[in-house]
Amino acid sequence: MADDTRKLCRLDDIPDGEGKSLEIEQDGEVVDVFVVRQGDAVHGYHNICPHLGTPLTWVDDEFMTFDRKYILCAMHGAEFRIGDGHCTAGPCQGDNLDPFPVELDDGWVLQKP
Repeated sequence: MADDTRKLCRLDDIPDGEGKSLEIEQDGEVVDVFVVRQGDAVHGYHNICPHLGTPLTWVDDEFMTFDRKYILCAMHGAEFRIGDGHCTAGPCQGDNLDPFPVELDDGWVLQKP
């Protein structure tokens, strides 16, 4: 693990096909981000819908559509692909979630430098 990586949570803390809300400090500010798990892969994004800049969730850790195929904006119903955050349906179709770089190391989800 590089000196400038930060442990965020254990992979086991995120149920497969679900997301996890996280607050991190970045440049002296608290930032809301989330991580979605797909098996042994993780994808991180800032918890901001590109439509109006609101959080995607009303309830912590509730980021997914019912079928677990897409990330969902609870306010506007926009759906985003898990792997790249691209909006495929809803008022911001064609826009993308702001990525938050993460990686796995020895069972830990790490913030990439």
